[in-house]
Amino acid sequence: MVVLANQVDQISLLRAPKPDANFSCIPVINLAEAGSADAMVKACREFGFFKVTNHGIPIDIMAKLEEEAVKFFSLPQVEKEKSGPSNPFGYGNKRIGPNGDVGWVEYLLFAVTSKSFSYTAMPFLQEPSASSFRSALNEYMSAVRKLASEVLELMAEGLKIEPRNVFRLNYSLTGFGEHTDPQIISVLRSNNTQGLEIALRDGSWVSVPSDQESFFINIGDSLQVMTNGRFKSVRHRVLANGSKSRVSMIYFGGPPQTERIAPLPQLMGEGEQSLYREFTWEEYKKAAYKSRLADYRLGQFEK
Repeated sequence: MVVLANQVDQISLLRAPKPDANFSCIPVINLAEAGSADAMVKACREFGFFKVTNHGIPIDIMAKLEEEAVKFFSLPQVEKEKSGPSNPFGYGNKRIGPNGDVGWVEYLLFAVTSKSFSYTAMPFLQEPSASSFRSALNEYMSAVRKLASEVLELMAEGLKIEPRNVFRLNYSLTGFGEHTDPQIISVLRSNNTQGLEIALRDGSWVSVPSDQESFFINIGDSLQVMTNGRFKSVRHRVLANGSKSRVSMIYFGGPPQTERIAPLPQLMGEGEQSLYREFTWEEYKKAAYKSRLADYRLGQFEK
């Protein structure tokens, strides 16, 4: 699934304390350099989050989709709502309170399969005038899906496990607010607007410097389980920045619906015990949707 989100601080709500400055120690993985697999594993262990550069996706592909998203979000509200309400796909919007995000967020959710994109419940994408949007979305998703697969193969290489494609991807959804992502990984790209923050291991929050030419990778809960806790899912949130819109494009890679999630046998050492009981992706999603976003949702699956 791909999510296009537009956030503007339009209402006055309690804000979470802001960090003093941008965090300068965000791991940066240059995919063109030797040793990127080991560096990626180190970042996953220490932060559950990193930035990738030299990813091979031209900036114009990113810019085209951002431009089309901005055009859509600039339409009159009545026009946008013709592509909603999201159930879960389509157009949606809501005010967000003090649990991480602050302000007004609106979004487009697209279902993605291995073959094509789903435009159901989105009449505007059926129109001939939306051909540039469809083209930009298809081009972007094709490129980001390839990047996500490359990142996961490098993780497997760094962990010294075979086969390299052991992390199978489907496409799924997470919510907004302070949370961890339930999927395997999330691939995030946004415009040059500050707001993204991650929580460090000591519980402190740090601001991630914006970079519209790079991608940020979040480790999700599923990957934490599959690595038996070697990788930690990263808690993150977005704080609105005055009246300036933050446009984000997020690719969520999750397991297939019926996939059983458990630590990978190839990764388990002799005598190592699983920290988690086995469960399906569907079971985890149902449990997650019944909890608050800020809750530690993996706790109920720990042994």
